[in-house]
Amino acid sequence: MNQQLVKSEGSPQKLLTIALLVCFAIVLSLLGANQLHRTDPYVQEVLSIPGDAIQGHAIFQINCAGCHGIMADGKVGPSLKNVSSRKSRTRLIEQVISGQTPPMPKFQPSPQEMADLLEYLESL
Repeated sequence: MNQQLVKSEGSPQKLLTIALLVCFAIVLSLLGANQLHRTDPYVQEVLSIPGDAIQGHAIFQINCAGCHGIMADGKVGPSLKNVSSRKSRTRLIEQVISGQTPPMPKFQPSPQEMADLLEYLESL
């Protein structure tokens, strides 16, 4: 019976160790993915260019309003009001260019157009 008690006491420690390792691995992967985006030349260029919210609004109306609504309050796509409080600048860029969240298509704006759109999105 003592052997069973020892085994049951070791089990929670093993589970805790495994859980901590899994959490550590997740944090490292998230940090690595974020670093990957930061080193992407396109993202770096966009982040280094001052954007023009007025131009960004025009780009939004042409390319995004059909799904996100003329006032960016959602339609087929979600509302983009206060989107900059939910997503970093890097994540916003990735969202626009990746096409990884269907039904949103993959866009390839020039770095200046992306900087303008980013400036507009941050004004919402």
